[in-house]
Amino acid sequence: YDFWTNEKHEGGKEITKETTLDVIPLYVKAGSIIPVGPQVQYATEKPWDHLELKVYAGANGNFILYEDEFDNYNYEKGAYTTILMKWDDKERTLTINERKGNYKGMLKNRKFNIILVEPGKGCGDKDSPTFDQSISYKGKQVNVKL
Repeated sequence: YDFWTNEKHEGGKEITKETTLDVIPLYVKAGSIIPVGPQVQYATEKPWDHLELKVYAGANGNFILYEDEFDNYNYEKGAYTTILMKWDDKERTLTINERKGNYKGMLKNRKFNIILVEPGKGCGDKDSPTFDQSISYKGKQVNVKL
């Protein structure tokens, strides 16, 4: 999928595309789950308690959201978390699994705005004004039917 337009392309082919200096050609594999956080200049500028999850249909896929304390080496001592997310294309279900791990100051609750990307919805790098589901995540598994 073209990230900017959601135009679908067959894989394994060369694509020629005219573009502007501020738009890099970017293509997303079917089944991808792309988390989008707030626009920041540095990691701790704003809380990351609201994330947009862009889901690209067409295949099964997964993604692991990794988080740590941002500014030290405590992750080497196990101070980090992971959240496995799986997209089941046939069932059109996104499973956000139980959070694994912990660290001092981690977010215990957050909001995920989930978007099944299609033409005119979820394309590009701007926050989407509409989304398919919004869930409050508290570290336990959640299944979302889209």
